Amino acid sequence: MRARQSRYRPGGPVHSRIGDRHRRLGGHRPRRGGGLVVVGPEAPLVLGLADRLREEGVPVFGPGAAAAALEGSKAFMKDVLTRAGVPTARYGSFDTVEAARAFIRAFDGALVVKADGLAAGKGVILCPSAAEALAAVEDIMVARVFGAAGDRVVIEEFLEGEEVSFFALCDGLRALPLVGAQDHKAVGDGDTGPNTGGMGAYSPAPVFTEALRDQVMNDIIAPTLRTLVELGFPYHGVLFAGLMITREGPKVLEYNVRFGDPECQVLLARLESDLLPVLLAAAQGELGEISLRWSTDAALVVVMAAEGYPGTPRTGTEIRGLDRAAQLPGVDVFHAGTKLDAEGRVVAAGGRVLGITARGPSLAEAQARAYAGVDAVDWPEGFCRRDIGWRAL
Repeated sequence: MRARQSRYRPGGPVHSRIGDRHRRLGGHRPRRGGGLVVVGPEAPLVLGLADRLREEGVPVFGPGAAAAALEGSKAFMKDVLTRAGVPTARYGSFDTVEAARAFIRAFDGALVVKADGLAAGKGVILCPSAAEALAAVEDIMVARVFGAAGDRVVIEEFLEGEEVSFFALCDGLRALPLVGAQDHKAVGDGDTGPNTGGMGAYSPAPVFTEALRDQVMNDIIAPTLRTLVELGFPYHGVLFAGLMITREGPKVLEYNVRFGDPECQVLLARLESDLLPVLLAAAQGELGEISLRWSTDAALVVVMAAEGYPGTPRTGTEIRGLDRAAQLPGVDVFHAGTKLDAEGRVVAAGGRVLGITARGPSLAEAQARAYAGVDAVDWPEGFCRRDIGWRAL
């Protein structure tokens, strides 16, 4: 059975045109006007915002559309990993239901079915059995639960191990490692229920040692960047690697082309260096010998979500107690899905609504402070997991 079954090829017609356009731009031109633009969400990057800014001579921290396809297309990402020799799960990618079904029936073991395109972090379905994998394909490709993101599916073997989030700042050729973190994707305590965009995270992750960091930089990040250069898509920005630490070593589950939420909250809580000049250096291809300073404190974030998430969230409900939570020692309250209503009240306006983040001299202390912040928030229509950090603690 072939591990790869796809009509898509890296360097194929679509990406070749994008690559030609990138080369015509000549990488970075002298700046004209803006000092630096940092693109946060993935969708504008996939649509080419960074390319347009570079055309105007504006330094931008974020990959062009061709490189942003690492997140915009899981099939493209897996093909890049294969070309680069980066360890990842065995997989197939399919644009017809019949081909996907045939792959599932021929596979022995648990599977993961993924919508190929952007699905707000919710297009991944874990399938312990073939029957569940077949049902996932029906949901994605026939029922279209993730819309156009499900035009193609990637089906891969289920990897066992411990999941880690790792980030590197990239300037086209070089990469500067950040620190590791662990995310909690499932909606419920004990990692139960459907996947979400992330219900909480913590850093450092004890499983992610310095030796493991060096292995990831050498065997995963560096060959990925080299391969993108070979394809004509040099990568400028932050590269997020979702890793599974297996018995055979780290393997890539996914790439994101932006700072991940909620991991970003705990990374920035621990960062003691000035981030802005580092981002500018990455945008200009000048990371060189830059190093970063990190606090020895631990950081932990608990996501408070609206009732109904990750399905249809209940919005418009009032959130009180935010000032009280933010005044607690070591606690910061990040807003992700809030707005002010006509009466000036803070109300829920999304699925994942708040990130209650805390630092502490130990992970246990950071956890205690974060949940004290959660308990200070008065929001009956909100919920959170009560076990963030359980792997380490």
